[in-house]
Amino acid sequence: MKITNVICQVLRSASVESKTASCQDVVLVRIRTDSGFEGIGEADSSPEVVKAIIDAPFSHNIACGLREVLLGENPLETERLWQKMYRATMYFGRTSVTISAMAAVDMALWDLKGKHFGEPIHRLLGGKQHDSIRAYASILFGRDGQETAEIGQRWIAAGYTAVKFGWEPMGQSEALDIELVRGAREGIGENTLLIDAGCVWDTRTALRRATAFAEFDIEWLEEPLREDNIDGYVWLRDRSPVAIASGEGECGREAFRPLLDRRALDVYQVDLSRNGFTDAAYIKARVEEIGARPCNHSYTSPITVAASVQWLCTCRDAFLFEDCVEDVPMRHELTHERIQASHGSIEVSDRPGLGITLNEEFVAAHLVDESV
Repeated sequence: MKITNVICQVLRSASVESKTASCQDVVLVRIRTDSGFEGIGEADSSPEVVKAIIDAPFSHNIACGLREVLLGENPLETERLWQKMYRATMYFGRTSVTISAMAAVDMALWDLKGKHFGEPIHRLLGGKQHDSIRAYASILFGRDGQETAEIGQRWIAAGYTAVKFGWEPMGQSEALDIELVRGAREGIGENTLLIDAGCVWDTRTALRRATAFAEFDIEWLEEPLREDNIDGYVWLRDRSPVAIASGEGECGREAFRPLLDRRALDVYQVDLSRNGFTDAAYIKARVEEIGARPCNHSYTSPITVAASVQWLCTCRDAFLFEDCVEDVPMRHELTHERIQASHGSIEVSDRPGLGITLNEEFVAAHLVDESV
C-alpha cells in the first residue's frame, strides 16, 4: 500500500465570532492510497497555516512540505514517517505549528492503519484499559457568577457529574474571579468542579487564586500561567493546595519534555490534534513513569474527539475525559457519528480506525480552500 495523495481542506462557518471558540473552522487532512483506503485527521491550529505546511514545495532536505515527504510511502510505517517528517521540517518545525500539522497527518495515518487491519486504533496502540471514561462538560464561564451557576445547572441536568468552566472573563479582578468560581460551585452542587483560568496570571497571583479556590473544592486549576512559564509551574505546583493542570497547547514530545522532566504538573493535558498518536504514546508513557495523571484536551471537531477517546482509553490512569459541549455545527455535523458523552460517560468505539465517517455534504457546504 502506498500513499497517492495528501489533501488539505479548510472548512469555515458562515459567521465567525471574536471569542475563544471551539469549532468555527476546521483544517481537515485526508490521506489517500492506491488500495482505496482514506485516512482522516485534523490539527487544532490556524487552518491556513497548517495547509501551507502541508502544501509547501520542496525547498531543501530539512525545509520541505509534508506532502512531498509522504507521497509514495507506506502509510502503515507510522513511526518511521513521523521521524521522516520531523527531519524534513527541522528548519521550521520541532515544537509548534509544524508539529500540529504532522499530528493531523499522523492521525490520518493511524486511521488508515486501523482501516487496513480492521481494528480500532486503541488495539493497535496496545489495547484499551477502559471501556468508558467519566466525562466532564467543558464550557466557558458566564458573564458573572449568576450566569455561570445557570450554565452549571444546565449541564448537571444533562447528566454530567463533572463540569469545567474556563477563560474569559476570568482574570479581570480578584473579586470577579472568586465570584465566578463561587457561582460555578453553586450551580453544580457537590459534583466535580474544574477551573480553567486561560493563562491570565503571574505566578504569585496564581498561588493566591489557587488558595482562594481551594475553599470551593476544585479538582484542578488549569493553565493559571502562560504555557511556557515552566519555572513558574514548578514553583506553583510545589505550593498550590489544588492540583495544577496544563499541556493543551504543547505540540509534540519536545514541547512536553521540560514539563515532564521537571514534574511541573499534576495533570498533563494532551491534545491529539497537536501531538498525533505517535508522540502521544510517548507522552503517555512518561506521564505514567512520573506518577502524574493524563487527560485529553479536545475542544474542536468530532475527529479529535474520536482520536482522544482512542488514545485516552489506553492510559492506565485515565480518570476524566474533556467533552466540549458548545453546540456548533462543526462539533456535531462534520461526521455522521455524534461523538458525545451520554449519562456522564463517553464510550470507547471498537470500529476500525477512528471509527468515524465524514459527512461529505457538510464538508462541501463549508469548504473555503483545498489543496490543488
